[in-house]
Amino acid sequence: MPNTPPQLADKLLHFFLSDDRREEVLGDLHEEYRWQVNRVGERRARCRYWIDALGFLKPWAAKRKVVEPPATASPTRYQRFDPYSTTSYFNPAMFRNYFRTAWRNLVKNRFYSLINMTGLTAGLAVGILILLWVQDELSFDRFHQKADAIYRLENWAGTGDSRQIWTSTVAPIAVLGRKELPEIKDGVRISYNGTYTLFKYQDKTVNETGTHFADPSLFSVFDFPLIQGNSANPFPDNQSIVLTESTAKRYFGHENPIGKTLASNNNSSFRVSGVVRDFPKNSSIQADMILPISLLFDEMYRTRTDGKNKDNDFSQFDYETYLLLQPGTDLGKLTDKLRTIHLRNKPDDTDLTYLLQPLADMHLYRADGSPGGIETVRMFSVIALLILVIACINYVNLSTARSLLRSKEVSMRKIVGAAKGQLFLQFVIETALLFSLAAVVALGLIYLLLPAYNQLTEKELTLDVTNYRIWQVMALTIVGTLIASSIYPALLLSSFEPLKALKGRVSARFSEATFRKVLVVAQFAVTVILIASTLIIRNQLSFIRSKELGYDKTHVFAFFMRDMGEHYDAVKAELVQQPGVASITRSSANIVRLNSQTGDNEWDGKEQGETMFMRPMAIDNDFIPFFKMKLAEGANFTGAVADSTHFILNETAVKTARLKNPIGKKFRLWKHKGTIIGVVKDFHFASMRQKIEPAIFYYEPTNLNAMYIKTTGEDAESAVASAQKAWKQYNPDYPFDYAFLDDVFNRLYLSEQKTGMLFNIFAGIAILISCLGLFGLATYTAQVRTREIGVRKVLGASVSGIIQLLAKDFVKLVFIAILLATPIAWYTMSLWLQDFAYRINVQWWVFAIAGILALAIALLTVSFQSIKAALMNPVKSLRSE
Repeated sequence: MPNTPPQLADKLLHFFLSDDRREEVLGDLHEEYRWQVNRVGERRARCRYWIDALGFLKPWAAKRKVVEPPATASPTRYQRFDPYSTTSYFNPAMFRNYFRTAWRNLVKNRFYSLINMTGLTAGLAVGILILLWVQDELSFDRFHQKADAIYRLENWAGTGDSRQIWTSTVAPIAVLGRKELPEIKDGVRISYNGTYTLFKYQDKTVNETGTHFADPSLFSVFDFPLIQGNSANPFPDNQSIVLTESTAKRYFGHENPIGKTLASNNNSSFRVSGVVRDFPKNSSIQADMILPISLLFDEMYRTRTDGKNKDNDFSQFDYETYLLLQPGTDLGKLTDKLRTIHLRNKPDDTDLTYLLQPLADMHLYRADGSPGGIETVRMFSVIALLILVIACINYVNLSTARSLLRSKEVSMRKIVGAAKGQLFLQFVIETALLFSLAAVVALGLIYLLLPAYNQLTEKELTLDVTNYRIWQVMALTIVGTLIASSIYPALLLSSFEPLKALKGRVSARFSEATFRKVLVVAQFAVTVILIASTLIIRNQLSFIRSKELGYDKTHVFAFFMRDMGEHYDAVKAELVQQPGVASITRSSANIVRLNSQTGDNEWDGKEQGETMFMRPMAIDNDFIPFFKMKLAEGANFTGAVADSTHFILNETAVKTARLKNPIGKKFRLWKHKGTIIGVVKDFHFASMRQKIEPAIFYYEPTNLNAMYIKTTGEDAESAVASAQKAWKQYNPDYPFDYAFLDDVFNRLYLSEQKTGMLFNIFAGIAILISCLGLFGLATYTAQVRTREIGVRKVLGASVSGIIQLLAKDFVKLVFIAILLATPIAWYTMSLWLQDFAYRINVQWWVFAIAGILALAIALLTVSFQSIKAALMNPVKSLRSE
């Protein structure tokens, strides 16, 4: 209808406005609307009507609860009764009153406020720090725009116990797959560069360890943007090199690096053709320098005479291969097609099966899709949640326990007209105020602790105020904790019956007391679980460090000789004369970490289609006695020329190959045919998470580039200095990079050690927060039982009897917590230990110690207030009541 105001706006006002204002407001608005229609037209008048209508949607104009006068009331008493006298929940004056009252209560009860504040601050600070770490772990490789369509190509290989997953593949499969299969849009191959490691520009020489060969498609498939150079053609020729931004600054400072030349070893040089932004820390792919993969192929196949090239060599599994797939690709069918292509080119690889792992899963899941690092992420997420829950339990327990002390305050407010909803809002605001203060202090703590936390976790976490994800974590943590800890106390405090409270007849209801006990039990159950878990993690790490490895690595340091290897005999003769040097040997790899693997072998009794993957290692005749390794049977190498046709297997290899009486049996490794002359007892050459795999020693003096020097211990520094002097004689341009085997071994378990340390810290904080809550409850219990304690003392009760009286209830709860926590801790830690091939057995005494420690912590926490209450003068106690 013409000149009719918007009906929706009128309905909104009818719903929102109180009856005493509705008629007046609508009348004025309609009159204004008609005048505006004549003045500016109907369209603009309707817009202004909406603006005016929305302007009335304010708290002071809202509907409120209609208060009816009592039926038995005197008419004269209520002749001025205003049915709309109930104050709005949203009145600004009421909010000011709520905050003022909340602040007074916090100040008045400083002791309990401090306990709550400390617990909440610690809980929020630690909870947010853990969740920031969790968020960083979950963000790995997800910054790529095409992350959902990128997969790493892997393959199952081997048979029987040797069957395993390789994350590297052959070079031709990516190219052939892209040509023949429409499901594959693009592919990227990456291979580590161990050839060109020394780079020089003017007077700067650096031994680079983060260089890789890669396809040009690396910069189009992944989001690694070139800030200088041509992303469509990053490598104009084989002498091109792309540097990261920080690497470019390291060599050229603020000069333009494009076109500049870096000299390298082997009389090579490379021209800088591009600069890429530093690879993000949350990327599984890391590099400082990138060389064209065509250079690697050129060097590998240029002098080959067997017809092998980059397009048909299906025997070298040296390339990480990533495929960009079309949307909706069936992964199972695609891997079958890739296997068909592989078998067409190499029919004898019948044990090989391809599989695809999503890019986003690489960091936290193993190649077969089973949980890897995600288990640690889940564990710390649970710990963060438990710490926040413990902090909430502290607040809820103290708030509900002290609710009786505030019953008269609540009753008076109800008598003067406060509604239950208003009281509920008041107590929520009181909690919110305390939380706001705790949150501010927690953020300050996080800012101060972040550098140390980053050093401990080896992260680069920051409180970046522009990063919405940071605020998301903090907001969810703070708001979630606030809601969890405010609702129940507010409901309880607002539910008192005023008359009973004023007459002093309010007492804790059974359900409330039971609820508090349940919370205390839950709190200490968590404490027992954390203590037991800490002990088991510590024992497992101690077991790993102390377990017999099968060789002696004490006081041994190692390094790769480079050009010094050609003069090994002369260097050895000189070094053994130096102080601190006990003995010297050499091999082709580091014994602590054997990375090389092959399935190209054959032995007497090998079945058709069977594959046994082995860890090959070339050694000299001093190697086995140097490391005090034990031979199960047979003999060691003698150093004679005939040893080039001899092999020594470990016990696992003999067992896997089903060899009985192996000495003298024929064996082939690659193209070398020979006989088995010895069996060495199994030794650990990888992490304790892995079972000992088949290994083989062979004798090849030209392939022994790793030198081991055993020192006397006391003169280790002299031995290192002597080795460094010899190094400089033959490798003047390279830094002397050595490592003691004990340090190399410890680095294998760096992740576990870091996890254990973080777990200890977080468990300690959780226990501290639990103790704060228990201390507050003990203080409150002693306070409300002051008269009872005084009467008991007058009647002859001893100090020890009073202490026992106050402490026994808490001790009972801790015992219940121990009974509940023990099976949970046993189950969770048994799951954690499953990741280790060699692990401890979970013993009953661990849980006994955890229970005793929890009980001792509880008694120490409660005893202070119990003793203080027991020693109080009974006359003073009775007078105070």
